[in-house]
Amino acid sequence: MRIAIAQLNYHIGHFEHNYQRIIDAIETAKAKHADLVVFGELALSGYPPRDFLEFDDFIDQCDQVLRKIAERSVGIGVIVGVPVKNPQIEGKDLFNAACLLADGEIKEKVYKTLLPTYDIFDEFRYFEPNKEFKTIAFQDKKIALTVCEDLWNINDNPLYTICPMDELIRQQPDVIINLSASPFDYDHAAERIRVLKANVSKYKLPVFYVNHAGAQTEIIFDGGSLVMNPAGKVFDELPYFTETVKVYDLDEVSGSGASLTQDNEQPKEKNALIHDALVTGLGNYFRKLGFSKAILGLSGGLDSAVTAVLAAKALGEQNVHAVLMPSRYSSEHSITDAKALAESLGVSHEIISIEAVYDQFLDTLDTQFKGQPFDIAEENIQARSRGLILMALANKFHYILLNTTNKSEMAVGYGTLYGDLAGGLSVIGDVYKTQVYELAQYINRSAEVIPENIIRKPPSAELRPDQKDTDSLPDYDLLDKI
Repeated sequence: MRIAIAQLNYHIGHFEHNYQRIIDAIETAKAKHADLVVFGELALSGYPPRDFLEFDDFIDQCDQVLRKIAERSVGIGVIVGVPVKNPQIEGKDLFNAACLLADGEIKEKVYKTLLPTYDIFDEFRYFEPNKEFKTIAFQDKKIALTVCEDLWNINDNPLYTICPMDELIRQQPDVIINLSASPFDYDHAAERIRVLKANVSKYKLPVFYVNHAGAQTEIIFDGGSLVMNPAGKVFDELPYFTETVKVYDLDEVSGSGASLTQDNEQPKEKNALIHDALVTGLGNYFRKLGFSKAILGLSGGLDSAVTAVLAAKALGEQNVHAVLMPSRYSSEHSITDAKALAESLGVSHEIISIEAVYDQFLDTLDTQFKGQPFDIAEENIQARSRGLILMALANKFHYILLNTTNKSEMAVGYGTLYGDLAGGLSVIGDVYKTQVYELAQYINRSAEVIPENIIRKPPSAELRPDQKDTDSLPDYDLLDKI
């Protein structure tokens, strides 16, 4: 039997898009002479659909699309994830299902057993857990069909009281197929392989694991779908952050234990993964919401520099506009560094001084501030002046403002509300400052994209004379550990 893995980028609630991506993958799999093609968890609806699952018309559309796809399953089997109605009145109204389609019909429905409620997951809110265990038959093979978390309860401290494969293995399946929607973090790909190897070690079966590739607002899926042989070697690992349809011969995978001496894994360099994840997340956010052009404040500092590079990569340099907004406290090299970066990237840029706006605010508040020393109030007026200018340009010219605050600053509140914390998307808001430095070095790995002076100079908000971040914060090497 030839099995195709379809690692696709779905769009929550965009049924026409998801249907067409699935049909295109089915046709590709047919052209590659696959007998069976497998898609990800909740592929029809996109993941995570959250409270859309509480709308009857949303579930009805899932069902309609499922039946349309079933009509195209002539000459090939299709396994696809979809929410389906629970026929029993007792319990939750839905199951998280994996459906086998073949011969133009819906042949089988298998339900997810283990419903996570940690991290980004809230599945037990919507779905009834499976309580009946059965393998499914396709051609001459018995398939242990599982959904994501169903393979993860395999450690020394189980989270759940049941392990689905312990039940399914009694029926002597030939292969494990797992439909997944497994979000990205830079350690997760290695952890997935560890978990799948533990399953192979225990059950002595080959595994076909199918993940999503793409992003849904703040949640990023990295792909990295896997085929593992019964000896616990990675037969193949699909690319990260890339849609791919690839076909494997089950007999070849099952019989490769003697010939496969090492794991065929993708590289897992942390900074490369973080970079590609951020580019994927930013690009998908804009495209899936129908946005095209971004604006950001380019200060001459590291955070805005890295954000500008990521935006140019994700959206195209022609869709990114940088605004330099110097004040009396801006150093000359901050302006020249920012201009050099904008010109290097090829993004449009302009200089709008905030000096006149800042002076007007001080004049307006002269009576109220009279006799008071310069402090954070005057500092924040500068940051808010910049935020106001950026938002005015965004409103007038239909940009989305990119926020450039890093995770270290966000964690301790080192920023100005309605100023440098403004924006529609926080591009590096989950990246610690020390990781921003690492990202900059990664970006410059082949050529100097970010001027070296931006990377070397001490970080500063430049809101008062000779200001440094370390005036208010510990060194980032220490702060990030805390």
